[in-house]
Amino acid sequence: MKVKEMESAAAIDSAIADKTVCTLFADTVALQPDADALRWQSDGKWQGLTWAAYRDRVRALTLGLRGLGFGRGQFGLILARNIPEHLIADLAIVHAGGAAISVYNTLAPEQVEYLANHSEASIAFVEDESFLQKLFAVRDHLIHLKHVVLMRGAPSAGAGWVTGWEDLMTAGVQVAEREPDAFDACWRAVLPEDLAALIYTSGTTGPPKGVMYSHRNVTWTSKSGWTHLEVASPLRQVSYLPLAHIAERFASHWGSIYRGDLVYLCPEQAQLLPALHEARPTFFLGVPRVWEKFQAAITSGVAAEPDQARKEAIQGAIGAARKLVALRRAGQQPPPELLAGVERAQPVFAALRAKLGLDQCRLAITSTAPLALDVHEFFAAIGITLIEVWGMSELTGPGTAVPPRAPKMGTVGTALVGSEVALAPDGELIARGGNVMVGYYKAPEQTAEAIDAAGWLHSGDIATVDRDGYFTIVDRKKELIITAAGKNISPANLESLIKHHPLIGQAVVIGERRKFVSALIVLAPDVAQAWAHSKGIAAATAELTKHQEVVAAVRSALLEVNSHVSRVEQIKRFTILTTEWTPESEELTPTLKIKRRVVDHKYGAEIEAMYADAPGGFAVEEAVAARVG
Repeated sequence: MKVKEMESAAAIDSAIADKTVCTLFADTVALQPDADALRWQSDGKWQGLTWAAYRDRVRALTLGLRGLGFGRGQFGLILARNIPEHLIADLAIVHAGGAAISVYNTLAPEQVEYLANHSEASIAFVEDESFLQKLFAVRDHLIHLKHVVLMRGAPSAGAGWVTGWEDLMTAGVQVAEREPDAFDACWRAVLPEDLAALIYTSGTTGPPKGVMYSHRNVTWTSKSGWTHLEVASPLRQVSYLPLAHIAERFASHWGSIYRGDLVYLCPEQAQLLPALHEARPTFFLGVPRVWEKFQAAITSGVAAEPDQARKEAIQGAIGAARKLVALRRAGQQPPPELLAGVERAQPVFAALRAKLGLDQCRLAITSTAPLALDVHEFFAAIGITLIEVWGMSELTGPGTAVPPRAPKMGTVGTALVGSEVALAPDGELIARGGNVMVGYYKAPEQTAEAIDAAGWLHSGDIATVDRDGYFTIVDRKKELIITAAGKNISPANLESLIKHHPLIGQAVVIGERRKFVSALIVLAPDVAQAWAHSKGIAAATAELTKHQEVVAAVRSALLEVNSHVSRVEQIKRFTILTTEWTPESEELTPTLKIKRRVVDHKYGAEIEAMYADAPGGFAVEEAVAARVG
C-alpha cells in the first residue's frame, strides 16, 4: 500500500472508530431532527416522516422486539417492498443488537424457508397477508422462527405466531414510558464488530450464500465511498431497487443515515418515473437496464414527434452533442460552430432531463453491471454524466468508482479512498480494505476461497487498468465463452454492442463449446410497439418477433455488431423470443441482470435448434446460413 493510501485508510479508521449504524442514526437525528427523512405514497397522497419521528418509531419497535425476547446475536427476516416499515424494522432489529436480512419479494416459499432456516432467524416481518402466505405455506418447516410481525393489516390467522405491527409498536411505547433509558442502553451496547446485516446472494449457481456485514463494514464503506464520490451534504433520492440488494441497501438506507438524505420510497419499479417526477432527486442510482430504458423512451418519444421539423431539430441537437462528447473523449478540440450549436440546444436537453425527473440530479450513478458506451455517450450528450461504480455484495457495495471531478467514460474508476484494488496475474480484479465482508455465514471454506490469506477478496471479474489507475471490466471470469475452436469470447461485450439498437431490449450470446456464436434476442416492448406504429404495422409484440421487417431490423443490427468484432466473435444465427424477460419470469435478477444458466436451461430447445442440421432461428447473412447450416 502506498503512503498516501495508508494515510487515507488511517484517516477513515480514525473517523469511524467506535461508530455503528446506531451511532450514525443518532448523530443524524441530533443534527436535523425536524428535517424530512422519508416520503411515501398512501392512498394517492405523499406522506412524510421527520428524522425525530423516524427515531421514535425505531425506539418503539426496538423495545417491542426486546419484549418478544429478540436481542443480541439474533437474525430477523424482512419480506416487504420499499415501504417505511421495512426501514424501521431493519433499524429496530439492529438497535436491538441483531442483524437484519431483507428478502427478495420474488422468492418462492421454499426459498424463503431456506433463508429462514439457514440463518436461524427467530423473527420475520412481512408486509401484508400476501407475503404472510409464503410463510404459512412452509410453516411446519420453519424450525427456528418464533414470531411473525404483520406490518399492514390485522392478523387473521396464526394466533401466538403472528403479531400485528401496531400491537408491537404500542408495547414498545409502553416500555419506553416505564423505562426512559432502556432504548439508549440497548443500542449503546452494540459494538462495531457486531453483525449488522446478512445479504443473501441470488443463488443462481447453487444455494445462496449469506454475506455477513459488521457495523464497521457499513461505517467504513460509507465514509470511504461517499468521500470518494465527493458527497458531503444531504441528498434527495428515490429508493426503488430491492432492499435485499447491496446497491439499494448501501445507497438509500445506510447512505441516507450517514448523510441525512431525504428518501422517496417507490415500492413498484413500474412507478419509478412518477416517483422521480415527484422527488426531483439530486442523486439517482440506476442499474444499466434502467438507463437503457430511459434512453429508449427518449429516443422513441422523439421519433414519435408529429412535428417533423421539431423532431429533426431535436435529433440533430442530440447528434451534435454526441459528436462533441466523442471529440472530448478523444482529446480533440471541437470546432467553434459545434460548441455554439450545442450551447443553443441546452434548453432542449433540459427539457429531456425534466421528462425523466432528473433535471435537478447532480450525481447520477450506474452500477451492478457494465454499461454500454453508447448509453454513456447519450446521457452525457443531454447533460447527465453517468458515474460508473463497480462493486459486489462481498464489498459492502462499492469497490471502485469514477471520481466525479475526473470522469473517464467506459471505466469503473479508481479504488475507493483508503482501499486497495489490483489485478491478479490472470487479470482478475481483487480488492482489500474495510469494505471487505466479514465472510459467508456458516461457510468457512467458501469464505477462504473468496478471501485469500493476505486479505484480498477475489471478485471473479476480469479487468484491465490504465496508467492513471482507472479500471475497466472486461468480463466475468466464469462467463467467458470458449468456442469449440478454443477461442475465448466475452459475451458481455457482444451483448452490450447488440443492445445499442433501441429495438433490442435484451440479448444473450451463446457459444460455449459451439462451432459458431449465436444470440437470443428479446425486443424492447415499448420501443417495438412505437416502431411498429411508425411503420404502419398493427401487431402485438409477440407477433412482431416473426415479422419480416422486425427480423430485417435485428439482422441489420447484428451485421453492424459483426463489423466491429473479430471473425471468431461474429454472430451467425439469432432467435427472437416472444416474451419479455423480467425478474418474475426468472431470466433476470431483481436488479435486472441476466441469469445465464436460467436462460440456457429455459431456452435450451431454441438454442439447440440454431445448431441443428436444419438450423432454426434466422441467419445473420444468407452466405453464412449456407456455410454453417
